[in-house]
Amino acid sequence: MNTSVKKMAGVSGISERLLTVCLVLVFAGATVAQQPKGAAAKASLTGSYEGSGKNKAEEVIQVTLDLTEKDGALSGMIRSTHGDFTITGGSRDGDTVTIQFDVGGPVGTISMKVAGDKLSGTWTAGDDGGTLDVKKVAAQEGGAKGKS
Repeated sequence: MNTSVKKMAGVSGISERLLTVCLVLVFAGATVAQQPKGAAAKASLTGSYEGSGKNKAEEVIQVTLDLTEKDGALSGMIRSTHGDFTITGGSRDGDTVTIQFDVGGPVGTISMKVAGDKLSGTWTAGDDGGTLDVKKVAAQEGGAKGKS
């Protein structure tokens, strides 16, 4: 009888350790599962984005957004085949980005969604508006290299 009790105690000790390991894994998995799905959406938007948009006339407009994100606010410049425009305000709420820009009259607005290194959405300026799709481009190191 004494040997059986020792064997059961050994099995019980293994079961307790196995149960402890399982509980640790369950809690670790629950912690990871509670991380925001848009963890990449929290990466800074600071940088240069290139792409194109369309206006109501379906004209393709080449666009570069030079964005700076600081303390939740956006600033920078919009450069396009229709001119350059100063970003006068902007914000980000999760994966939603809103930008206001100066068009020399009514304020222009851009509303976009962040998806990795891409921003896609719509823009309006006065009576015009349309779609906008841009992608973050690599920063150029040292300015204009190879030029003297």
